[in-house]
Amino acid sequence: MSKYVIGVDVGSGSARAGVFDENGVRLGMGVFPILQFRPKKDHVEQSSNDIWMQVCNAVHTAVIESCVQPKDIHGIGFDATCSLVALDSDDQPATVSTSGNNNQNIIMWMDHRAIDEAREINATKDKALRYVGGEVSPEMELPKILWLKKYLPERYGNISKLFDLADYLVYQATGKAKRSVCTKSCKWNYLAHENDWARNLLEKVNLTDIIEDGKVEGPIDDLGIPAGTLTEKAAKELGLTTSTLVSTGIIDAHAGGLAIIGDEPESTLAIIGGTSSCHMAVSKNETFVPGVWGPYWGAMLPDYWLLEGGQSAAGALIDHVIRSSSEYKTLRQRAELEKRSVYEILNQKVLELENDNSELMSNFHMLGYHHGNRSPRANPTLKGMVTGLSLDESLESLAIEYLAAIQSVAYGTRHIIDAMRQSGHAITKITMCGGGTKNPLWLREHADITGCDVVLSKEPEAVILGAAMLGACASGVYPTLSDAVKNMGKEGERVTPNKSRSEFHAKKYRVFLEMYEDQMKYKAMMANL
Repeated sequence: MSKYVIGVDVGSGSARAGVFDENGVRLGMGVFPILQFRPKKDHVEQSSNDIWMQVCNAVHTAVIESCVQPKDIHGIGFDATCSLVALDSDDQPATVSTSGNNNQNIIMWMDHRAIDEAREINATKDKALRYVGGEVSPEMELPKILWLKKYLPERYGNISKLFDLADYLVYQATGKAKRSVCTKSCKWNYLAHENDWARNLLEKVNLTDIIEDGKVEGPIDDLGIPAGTLTEKAAKELGLTTSTLVSTGIIDAHAGGLAIIGDEPESTLAIIGGTSSCHMAVSKNETFVPGVWGPYWGAMLPDYWLLEGGQSAAGALIDHVIRSSSEYKTLRQRAELEKRSVYEILNQKVLELENDNSELMSNFHMLGYHHGNRSPRANPTLKGMVTGLSLDESLESLAIEYLAAIQSVAYGTRHIIDAMRQSGHAITKITMCGGGTKNPLWLREHADITGCDVVLSKEPEAVILGAAMLGACASGVYPTLSDAVKNMGKEGERVTPNKSRSEFHAKKYRVFLEMYEDQMKYKAMMANL
């Protein structure tokens, strides 16, 4: 008889669940939106109660669609964005918001309130920072916690437990504070290769209380380790049984990386795209890449060091360009009438323009640092730049800006690959999952610009599949996580680069790099005011 597992993915805007068999075939799926709150500029918050409710709705829907009996679900795995969850001593939401609303008890990954606190941590030059590319990001947890302690001290005092969101979901499901080596290494400066916290760093920034006061109590376990079975309450809410085993959690991008890294992991870059994008590379050797997070021991694939690059705005950049255009309203109306997406219409227009002019983008360039740069520049204060603008407000003009945004993301990927290669990584192939994989123009530009084959997952919902792999390992469907990865992950479409475009993109890539240097010159010119 088949053995079934569930993967749950909590992204920035939705909770999703999928039921899979032991071969990685998806049988049912549920998707429900989750709330976001933006009380101030750079503050982005969520509610753990809302997220858990939508997780339960998604699991219910997936199980019903799959026609699998709840008693036949062996395991469940949770992945989530690297957002910070706060609970009080009664396990109720504790506010992290200037609004004081307890329902707003999650600081999202994309929240940038703690830029100064990140600088303060980086100024310590502590040796533990080597394992995050030299600098923490405001998207990590220690800067957020330091901000709370500084600016909301009374509310910080009411916080009894702090979780990464994936670990919170495991706690909600099992009642046990089992934390993941993935979340703690990648976002909390935990040193997995030493099995210990970066205590000197915590002392330097006055954050030892998170350990001393038990805010992060509980064991830190490897991926795929059983955290426990579902509690009666959680089983009822999820529509499952108390015999279902729960795995330790994982960050959403890392779940995607787990599902798509393939059978040649050391020569593969796994890109998990969405609002932002993450770039995962693994190695048997402890390799440091300036501006790239890691190396983290065992944080995605067992017995490998993980390096994590990324871009703070990927899909978000494309959507920003489209929605900012005066043509956007007309474009949406046309898409509705033609029953096509706005991306399909723009892709068609790009191809028409390219047929008329093979060097279409020679004089239009974009540096897509609209939300800063995550890597390899590791500077959240950087801004976007465009050259080649005119007064043209036509669909043709929007199509050019749209293509420039896609190219900017692809040049950013090339920049990350170059940084990894300079430090010894032999990246020759890209595997990719996420929303961008549905866009042929996105895939074409990434292949042509990087010169690498781009390989897709056979399962389009690869992030959910990665979470399900954890559930399969924790419940004994497979003896090891590596076995689950090997048997449940399958290769799909492959896009090969057009070598005739190499010289053109090499020139545009030089412009891309030069635009950053120009921005630094402008900052220097204005620095003495």
